[in-house]
Amino acid sequence: MKKQSLTRRILIAMFLGIFFGSLINLFASDSFLQHYFIDGICFVIGQLYVNSLKMMVVPLVFVSLVNGIISLADISSLGRMASKTILLYISTTALAISIALMVALIIQPGQNSDISTTTAEFTTKQAPSISETIINMVPSNPIEAMASAEMLQIIFFAILFGLAISLIKDKSRPVIDFFQALDQVVMKMVEIIMCLAPYGVFALIATTFANQGFDLIKQLLAYFLATILALFIHASMSYSALLLFFAKINPLVFFKKIREVMLFAFSTASSGATIPVTLRVLETKLGVKNSVASFSVPLGATINMDGTAIMQGVATVFIAQVYAVDLTLTDYLMVILTATLASVGTAGVPGVGLITLALVLEQVGLPVEGIGLIIGIDRLLDMIRTAVNVTGDCAVTCVIAKTEKALNPI
Repeated sequence: MKKQSLTRRILIAMFLGIFFGSLINLFASDSFLQHYFIDGICFVIGQLYVNSLKMMVVPLVFVSLVNGIISLADISSLGRMASKTILLYISTTALAISIALMVALIIQPGQNSDISTTTAEFTTKQAPSISETIINMVPSNPIEAMASAEMLQIIFFAILFGLAISLIKDKSRPVIDFFQALDQVVMKMVEIIMCLAPYGVFALIATTFANQGFDLIKQLLAYFLATILALFIHASMSYSALLLFFAKINPLVFFKKIREVMLFAFSTASSGATIPVTLRVLETKLGVKNSVASFSVPLGATINMDGTAIMQGVATVFIAQVYAVDLTLTDYLMVILTATLASVGTAGVPGVGLITLALVLEQVGLPVEGIGLIIGIDRLLDMIRTAVNVTGDCAVTCVIAKTEKALNPI
């Protein structure tokens, strides 16, 4: 009952944040409320809350993953679980962008658009190649990797550390006891931070809607609605089919139990910052064993970009139509391939959604400057697609747990 009460309070805080933020944007955008309440108090509270969640990510991922490796009865199952997890994440990403392209081609969000392309401006950052990403998975300094929250490097080191403990289990009993106790301590810290969630969510949502408002959405309404529709179809249909056929889980029950995760992802717009909540919900509400959740969730937060892939698909069609460029079937297939591979190749890079979109546009000969047309409303869409991303993390984790006999529905 206490957990349900927390979810209800978060929902109330979210709607209040949308309401007050929108009112300030419409009627008091240059007033005392904007400068001191939104840009001052709410901004500080929101950033403190996000930082407190991010503070828990590295210790939680490392400790949980080490404990998960230690608890594996058969170490050889780790490779099997890893290959299935990566393959499933990549497959759902490819499906997501395919859905996005189909929806965008039906709605045609950029057709007959009067949006001026002369003001479109965007500077892209250089994204690492897939080979560089693979090389960078092995940390030269694990302490530095933890300090900079390089998730793939942390996962690699935690797996190696856990394997080493497992191979000398008899002699490492004090270390095992220490990590098991530390895991309980870290989870208790997460619970403490969760109590502050309604205040953090209100501050974040109010700040976003006060600064963004709905004016930009009006100008790009067709693009906005097409993206939302594609996100909804993928989240409600693709994941539901995955859960029904492979995990034997009722999708309605699943979505009800992970709504807390989706709310956190929506408010923070960060899959990484949501990891503590995702792990807690999967283990306590869906009955996923730590040995699977501790591996699948951090990996998903790093390489699973279904929501981002959907944005890229719709944005590619939108920009092509605005610039009056006709894309061929080969171009669309290249979009699917490039966006899917880029979701792995640019893992862990700040602003990854726009970086991978730039790669996709370059691949099919579209002007990268077109990103400047949609960047204004990207923050609002980012909140929604992050909720879809973490939903995918949860769904894939449940499927993997079912195949590994590590799912005990509660």
